[in-house]
Amino acid sequence: MRENGPEHCDVLITGAALVDGTGGPAIKADVAIRGDQILALGDLTGITADETIDASGCVVAPGFIDVHTHDDRLMLENPQMTPKVSQGVTTVVDGNCGDSLAPYSGKNDPPPPMNLLGNRDWFRFAQARDYTQALEETPAATNGILLCGHSSLRASVMDDLDRPATPAEIDRMIVMLEEALDAGYVGLSTGLAYPTAIAAPTEEVIKLARVTAERGGIHTTHMRDEEDHVHEAIDETIRIGHAAGCASLISHFKVCGQQNYGRSRETLDIVRKAQEGMTLDVDVYPYTASSTVLLKSFVERAERVQITWCTPHPEMAGRDLQKIAAEWAVSTDEAIDRLNPAGAIYFQMDEADLQRILATPGTMIGSDGLPHDEIPHPRLWGTFPRVLGRYVRELGVFSLEQAIHRMTGIPARVFGLENRGVLKPGAHADVVIFDPDTVTDTATFDDPIQPATGIARVMSNGQWIWRDGQATGATPGRQLKRQAAQQAA
Repeated sequence: MRENGPEHCDVLITGAALVDGTGGPAIKADVAIRGDQILALGDLTGITADETIDASGCVVAPGFIDVHTHDDRLMLENPQMTPKVSQGVTTVVDGNCGDSLAPYSGKNDPPPPMNLLGNRDWFRFAQARDYTQALEETPAATNGILLCGHSSLRASVMDDLDRPATPAEIDRMIVMLEEALDAGYVGLSTGLAYPTAIAAPTEEVIKLARVTAERGGIHTTHMRDEEDHVHEAIDETIRIGHAAGCASLISHFKVCGQQNYGRSRETLDIVRKAQEGMTLDVDVYPYTASSTVLLKSFVERAERVQITWCTPHPEMAGRDLQKIAAEWAVSTDEAIDRLNPAGAIYFQMDEADLQRILATPGTMIGSDGLPHDEIPHPRLWGTFPRVLGRYVRELGVFSLEQAIHRMTGIPARVFGLENRGVLKPGAHADVVIFDPDTVTDTATFDDPIQPATGIARVMSNGQWIWRDGQATGATPGRQLKRQAAQQAA
């Protein structure tokens, strides 16, 4: 057989159950890969290959798409992307919650929560194209989808974030946003619950979202409230989407605080009704604790708080906030003042609500991991295997095929990706091979930096990026851009 002919491929995967990302049932099929594309699927007995992988007993699926990350800096600092590729992730969506590493033209260190990504030395990209050029020059293992952060825009043009932006400041933000969209960013993210943006009125966001909509982009949001006023926050998100004509995504959909346990029935119903008249999606992470910077307003609603990093007292990373306050013989508020700047994990959600959100058709999976925390939330390393192990295999919240659809085909549709998130001839060769009987998360709150078990191999754009329990060192990732016309996955 001719090695450059149709009978030969670079990689042939045999013996696996193929779950193609569309939500359809698993089938027995071989997968042939040539270059960076899927060459063929099915009974490929006659084909030869440079490398043949016997994946008997495993599942082969599209590489997972992590729709909610804060990996902007990680892609440059640790391009092997070990926390993500070890989970089977081949594409990450960066710049969420209003915080993007670029564009940023402020003169000082970025304010919280932007400092989750680093100090002024990392926020050195005044224009989005400066950041995309850096990614092109030093690519990561995973593909990157980029969002432009509203807080990053505000901090670039405003001298005081505790007020609405003036018309002139909004005009300057629009110029920066347009430049980002020209550089291939797929939309705008907002974090209206945070000090950097809480003073921004709805109309400010609408003006920016309208620009995004005109370019075929998406608006993702960490809403203004996820506890007592969550209903009003969803209503605001819907209003922004309608007024701007913009596709919208509610990030890490949840209800917080014991007094709100069970309200996911109400909030999911609001979303379902809104979806009849607009494009509105949600994502979720499979844990009942959140994580971000240490804020008094967030501490007040949590049952327990664990410190993840701390600049003035780095030895407190991993410690319980109340125990720290008791040890210092100070109030909780004073302990927070002493610890800041710092990060924290907030235990504040209900497992029944989480399962209800996970079970809702169309809900996507996003880790929301914080890779620069010293003792991070375990979601950084465990999100996708946790869904497959705990919520598919152990609890049966949804089928394996549906879980993979939420991690692949649906995100590809929502973010307008062409030939990603599915296994079919001509699609890009982003592939994960895993054992459905053993895949699970091993990361815990006490010991969070632990790769999952059961992930055998991961491929990005035709190159293996995870094999034999470690990153291969290959960095074939690309910046992915949104297609103007979305097609159903």
